[in-house]
Amino acid sequence: MNIGEIAKRAGVSRSTVSYALSGKRPVSVRTVRRINEVIAELGYQPNASARALAEGRTRTFGLVIPPASARLTDAQLGFVASVVEAAAAHDYDVLLSPSGGDHDRSFERIVTGRRVDGVVLMEILLEDARVERLAGAGLPFVAIGHVEHPGASWWVDVDYAALIGRCVRHLADLGHEHVVLVNRSDYLVAAGYGPAVRSAAGFLAAVAGRGLTGHVVNCADEPAAGLECFERIRAHWPEVTAAVTINEAALPGLQRALQLAGLEVPRDFSLTGVLADRLAEDFHPPLTAADVPAGEMARLAVDLLLEQVDGRAAEPRHVLLEPPVSLRSSTGARPRR
Repeated sequence: MNIGEIAKRAGVSRSTVSYALSGKRPVSVRTVRRINEVIAELGYQPNASARALAEGRTRTFGLVIPPASARLTDAQLGFVASVVEAAAAHDYDVLLSPSGGDHDRSFERIVTGRRVDGVVLMEILLEDARVERLAGAGLPFVAIGHVEHPGASWWVDVDYAALIGRCVRHLADLGHEHVVLVNRSDYLVAAGYGPAVRSAAGFLAAVAGRGLTGHVVNCADEPAAGLECFERIRAHWPEVTAAVTINEAALPGLQRALQLAGLEVPRDFSLTGVLADRLAEDFHPPLTAADVPAGEMARLAVDLLLEQVDGRAAEPRHVLLEPPVSLRSSTGARPRR
């Protein structure tokens, strides 16, 4: 079924059907209604390639995700789902593309293949060649995260340094004097992964500002690593009474380690951090945390991308979010020993 058959059955010209579908020129409400009735009757679906040629766009966004070999965390999956949902609200599809390692060719096809109208880029390093590549190609893009010197780029991020600092000050107000940051993996820290590097900096600054003793421990993104990490903390710094974390994948291991050590949260040990709200709610007891607003960040990223694609953007914009720390049940006064 094609536009010519729709035009014939609706009693209008082919160009009128085209304008009604694309919105490029005004068509009377009555005519649009008749065309839509015919389309519904015939079950017509426009050819995507033809539509792209006619409109000058693909109505597809690229979402660049970590390599397929890496297990996505709940927060990352939340971003993916939220971006897809936000794009669908504007009648856009989303093409997922892994990047890094052996997947550079996939990313390059996104950049050069004219398969998408714009790109949302996840998991940003302080120095990220992908950001430079997209900027140089002139392809509209928005980063979820930001490089060390973002310049004239579009991005949405969470202020990890400020939020981790707020968590530390919350623990200090409860009387804790020895605290630890359970960070992301050695690999991500060495690579310059923005949230991990900024969290460590915010933690150390807050610890120094409140006169606390603090330690930073890198932990792989898996439950077993969380258990091992906590056992290492207990062995090296038994005086530690509270932890801050951004490592959601390690949380089940931390929880198991606390149980094995016979420590009750928050009576014997307090735990807080910057995490997805669902994980914080599922922790036992519910975790005091700054909830990462994945849905809001995804909607903002898609909105910023549409501003560029639609030509409504005057200057590059960015949004740095600082959600409140939700006080739940996992933090309490420093235990007496």
